[in-house]
Amino acid sequence: MRHLAILACLGACLAGCGDGVHTLYRSNASDPNKREHVATFDASEGDKYNAANCTLASNLLQEQPRNLIRFWCEKGPYKK
Repeated sequence: MRHLAILACLGACLAGCGDGVHTLYRSNASDPNKREHVATFDASEGDKYNAANCTLASNLLQEQPRNLIRFWCEKGPYKK
């Protein structure tokens, strides 16, 4: 019975995994269509907190002088 409770908790966690996660990506100077992983924001404070931090990082990186790389955030964990 105890194993069933553990499996139920694990299943609930897996079903909710990725909630509130935001990922920062960037293009490549030689290939503007390429997407490269920069950072994953998955703090326990939740969706709004992670979205705000990802957007802030994206904006700060994008504003660098002579920047030829595009930065953007997507909701969810890293995807190739």
